[in-house]
Amino acid sequence: MDETYKIVYEKSSPFEEITDEDGDSCDDVHALSKWVSASFKELLQMKEFHVAAVNFTSYGASFVHIDKAGNPLTPLYNYLKKYPEALSKKFYNTYGGEIAFSMHTASPVLGSLNSGMQLYRLKHEKKAVFEEVEYSLHLPQYLGYLITGKAYSDLTSIGCHTGLWNFPQKSYHEWVFREGVIDKLAPIRSSDQADEIVVNGKKIKAGIGLHDSSAALIPYLRSFSDPFLLISTGTWSISLNPFNSQPLNVYELQNDCLSYMTYLGNPVKASRLFAGYEHEQQVKRLAAHFNTAENYYTTVSYNADIASGLSALPMEGTGNITVFPTRNLGEFRDYETAYHQLISDIVDRQVFSSQLVLKDTDVKRIFVDGGFGKNPVYMKMLAKAFPAIEVYAASVAQATSLGAALAIHPHWNSGPIPSDIISFKLSFAD
Repeated sequence: MDETYKIVYEKSSPFEEITDEDGDSCDDVHALSKWVSASFKELLQMKEFHVAAVNFTSYGASFVHIDKAGNPLTPLYNYLKKYPEALSKKFYNTYGGEIAFSMHTASPVLGSLNSGMQLYRLKHEKKAVFEEVEYSLHLPQYLGYLITGKAYSDLTSIGCHTGLWNFPQKSYHEWVFREGVIDKLAPIRSSDQADEIVVNGKKIKAGIGLHDSSAALIPYLRSFSDPFLLISTGTWSISLNPFNSQPLNVYELQNDCLSYMTYLGNPVKASRLFAGYEHEQQVKRLAAHFNTAENYYTTVSYNADIASGLSALPMEGTGNITVFPTRNLGEFRDYETAYHQLISDIVDRQVFSSQLVLKDTDVKRIFVDGGFGKNPVYMKMLAKAFPAIEVYAASVAQATSLGAALAIHPHWNSGPIPSDIISFKLSFAD
């Protein structure tokens, strides 16, 4: 990105998944490491660019465990890797039970997705490897380490459903000290700080890396001071409310709420809905039933007459993400009607999910980014469901990269932050 935050160069590469020692799929940390180092070296050699600063962002729910020489000691374990039941039970029995622990750490019980549990498992199942660990770095900070050689921990990664951070006490949870895990964690550094490094004789400011969801929130935090809700949509629809710092209660935890951390260390209450996955599965079902292409839904425009004739079903007892899988597709006269019903069912659950973090806050605007923000049926129905709140389809080019750059703005950029880094369009209900 240049100083006006316009993208001037992009490079991507696919990586083949490999398997860990248990045969579970995982990312190839060695291939990734080589690619990051080689790509940065290549960029520095491009005469058309002067690199002033670098920062890093990626998913943050997995650790890279490095030895004293900086070499990874284990595979980059997948955060969806099945967690041993007996070990999980032992942990929660030792540290106050699932409910109390989850409330303190703002982390629903998610197995390996609680990255702190990966460290606990390493200590108890591979003690010799654990003792050899110099630092366990969340992936964004490991990427930074590859370039800077400096090891840090970052609050956006620590505070993201890891089970590591005690939110009320604003410090690591007791178990981190009692298990000796604290000795494996690098010093905490603020995400808006940057070091000066010298590479090939060039002075460059380097950030320490951020968790991707927290990075994607930064463009909104830097652009809007009035309370807003961001619904970030993809496989998951995550409702992020930076203006709700209330502690999580049991009901919220049971309904997939958690807390993230902003780059300035403030808690962000969030709720999750597996809506993108649900959409992906159900449009396959629709395509098979109505004999259409799987992406036929992209041709469907919002129809108020169809929407007015849709029915609601109770959610209780279905065991599904929405009620749509229980519906008989033979009852719909055509694809368009069935698709409107699917989106209506998704929006019903989205409203429930978002209301969990909207409660008792003065939010007047909702921004929807990602796939559903481009879906006219979804946006119309969401706007209708929130008549007292303005609902916008928002778009930010490479939001996580932009957020990482904005986090260290004062260290490399003397210009103001442009007012047009986010494009958005107001969605009107009928």
